[in-house]
Amino acid sequence: MDLMMHFLIGFLVAFVGSITPSMLNMTALRTRLQNDKKSAYRYILGVSVVVLLQGYIAVVLSKYIIENPTILEVIAQFGIVIFILLSVYFYKESKKEKLIVVDKNNSQTNFFLTGLILSSLNMFAIPFFCGVVAFVDVFNWFSFDASSVAFFVLGSGIGTFSILFFYVKYAHTIQEKTGKLTKDINLVISILTVAVALISTLKMGYKLIII
Repeated sequence: MDLMMHFLIGFLVAFVGSITPSMLNMTALRTRLQNDKKSAYRYILGVSVVVLLQGYIAVVLSKYIIENPTILEVIAQFGIVIFILLSVYFYKESKKEKLIVVDKNNSQTNFFLTGLILSSLNMFAIPFFCGVVAFVDVFNWFSFDASSVAFFVLGSGIGTFSILFFYVKYAHTIQEKTGKLTKDINLVISILTVAVALISTLKMGYKLIII
């Protein structure tokens, strides 16, 4: 299988999968609006590094996970708890921002570490990549040899970095276009995370009813 094809699959999946508002890209937007570009770039680099690892784990475990779907359910359940906790955290932060003036040159925050942590808490990344690998494998578009896996993983990392770079580069333009949506990014992230948790819970409940 062509190595560039694996790279493009990883890139497009990661890029398109991160276009819609989510915890990671909204945090990238908030980081740029409240800090300088370098801080935001450190954040998205941290996120992308973890995506590389998540993509690799997903590919390596995809066949085993497909044969044992209960593993995905455990990961999803753990992810729901994480997203609820994150929702509470960002809601509290949104309240604080109304009272505290943000320091544009906050050098105390390790934004690279922040990116690593938030991306690691995104427990749905591995099931997402597993689903993609399983889907393309059905059409014989995926090869599990070392080179192909490496190009897919590299593509996923660069794809994630690219879309987050877009959010950072055009942060002020996005703020102008969306108006009130970006005036309180923490509140937006809080709503997004709790929505993901609720949707995931409803999906699990629906599966239990069918069973």
